[in-house]
Amino acid sequence: MTGHAHVVEAPDGASPRLALMLLHGTGGDEHDLVPLGREAVPDAVLIGVRGRVLERGAPRFFRRLAEGAFDEADLVARAADLAAFAEAAFARHAPGLPRAALGFSNGANIAAALMLLHPRLLDAAVLLRPMVPLVPSALPDLAGRRALIASGIADPLAPPAEGARLAALLRGAGAAVRTLAVPAGHGLTRADVSAAASFLAPAGVAG
Repeated sequence: MTGHAHVVEAPDGASPRLALMLLHGTGGDEHDLVPLGREAVPDAVLIGVRGRVLERGAPRFFRRLAEGAFDEADLVARAADLAAFAEAAFARHAPGLPRAALGFSNGANIAAALMLLHPRLLDAAVLLRPMVPLVPSALPDLAGRRALIASGIADPLAPPAEGARLAALLRGAGAAVRTLAVPAGHGLTRADVSAAASFLAPAGVAG
């Protein structure tokens, strides 16, 4: 499989029940969220993916014009490219399993874009410190899809108001959305790991 640098990790000694795609923040790589993903879902097949856009040498999943201003045409094209990669990766490494994504910051934004632009790809998404990536001209049908949005109360980059806007957008498309306000800034905390674990528990997405 070509196109995106990635890493795949099967669960250790357990039958997998979930395929979890991990999408890093700006400057990260395919390994960044593997420990968080494994702790949150010990019995998941983890697929860590590296973004293909470089911003001053830092990997991202799509271009931006300035802080908080996204290149929407590039976002749409990169989301289509990532969706095609993910379809192939899920089919190869986790056939028949429920599909989820866990993204942080830029990775959360591309995961939200996948839900809005490719609504059949994912069953659920954990969006940590997201913004609204784009507002499609027509909302998709996200009935039966689920999302967790975790915003940092003191986050100057992706403030809680952005998380609330994204939650309203996804709910408007029919998704079931859970929101969480974490006492933190843009960085991740133990509360994010616990929330992801609860959201992706067997009684949830794979129940």
